[in-house]
Amino acid sequence: MSTLPEVRTILYLTDLGEHTRPVFRQAVVEARKHGARILMLHVVEPLGPTGTMVLDMYLSAEEAEKLKKGGMREILEKMKQRLDIFCQEELGVCGMEPTLVKEILVASGQVSEEVLRLADKHGADLIVMGRSASKRFGTAAMGSTVRRVLRSSRIPVLVVPNT
Repeated sequence: MSTLPEVRTILYLTDLGEHTRPVFRQAVVEARKHGARILMLHVVEPLGPTGTMVLDMYLSAEEAEKLKKGGMREILEKMKQRLDIFCQEELGVCGMEPTLVKEILVASGQVSEEVLRLADKHGADLIVMGRSASKRFGTAAMGSTVRRVLRSSRIPVLVVPNT
């Protein structure tokens, strides 16, 4: 019988959506239980094809590229600030030291790919994420990001119900 790996680093994925706080609190519970530290991650998806097409229609290629890069940098910085405030508030509510969160990460790209890439890069032992769901035919269907991460992760994934 194999034993579960020791949990020292938890990668917590957040979208700062409606059900973020209970999922973060579960990550805190896991960190306390294992004596681990949390990496908080938010992934900003890049501009989609429609948005790119609109920019390309009204701006030169150079202007559009400059706007995309500059805009993304600004968005990532603002998200990092929002995550920092959220983290301070929640750790205060939980009565935890700010050092419980080792680092706040903000990335851009396809969410599931970035989760897996950063979990590997930072040596995460556990991924904690919320289960977003949509109601279809009277049942909740698990979100596509969660399914992709579950299918491809080489480390345990804790999916916290948030509906």
